[in-house]
Amino acid sequence: MSLLSHLFELRKRLFRGALAILLGTVLGWFIADWFWDVLRVPITTIAEVRNATINYGGITSAFDLRLQVAIALGILVASPVWLYQVFAFIVPGLSGRERRYTVGFLVTAVPLFLAGCAAGWAVLPHIVELMTSFVPPEDASFVEAKSYLDFVLKLVLATGVAFVLPVFLVLLNFMRLLSARSIIAGWRWAVMSIAVFTAIATPAADVMSMFVLAVPMILLYVAAYGVAALHDHLLAKREALPVIRAQ
Repeated sequence: MSLLSHLFELRKRLFRGALAILLGTVLGWFIADWFWDVLRVPITTIAEVRNATINYGGITSAFDLRLQVAIALGILVASPVWLYQVFAFIVPGLSGRERRYTVGFLVTAVPLFLAGCAAGWAVLPHIVELMTSFVPPEDASFVEAKSYLDFVLKLVLATGVAFVLPVFLVLLNFMRLLSARSIIAGWRWAVMSIAVFTAIATPAADVMSMFVLAVPMILLYVAAYGVAALHDHLLAKREALPVIRAQ
């Protein structure tokens, strides 16, 4: 494909992904209240033992919050579509045989994205409890609604995307752009990057939350190397057959 064709293809994929998120956002608008009740459970749990509440600082704050919640739901609901668009944009670079693996990548990526979101949600109550524990008992915790939602979404969505990255490593390997040896050669940088990410995602150095996030990410990295190594082995074996037959 020419550069112009790639740009047209990218525009088409971006449009389809954005349209799916928009439709998901419309659906999310109607269930935003329920989802917001779920998101603020950590604060309501803390409020049972100390004075803590979510505060809306401006007249439009509640509307802005509901819109953000709806967009977040749109991203979650449309994740199969926009993840597929990412893979479909890369598919033209694969051979006819390798294109069949696209469905496998998609089937793997969507559950991993959702699992990453679930992992981020699992550590959220511990982080909120830790951060609010610094408030003196005689004082009240007035949590700004927008800042709380931004914190939750950054943690949950970022963790979901991080869980999908090993799938892209395997995809690059199937495109013969990245060998299994190259993947494992950078394991130190990978572990350090995971540690930095989990440290940023879990403030105040919450070791348990860092551990909960880091371990599955490292295991996924190792699994990506294992799949890439198996693919490289089968590829080398297949390419060696004509040479053996010629001899």
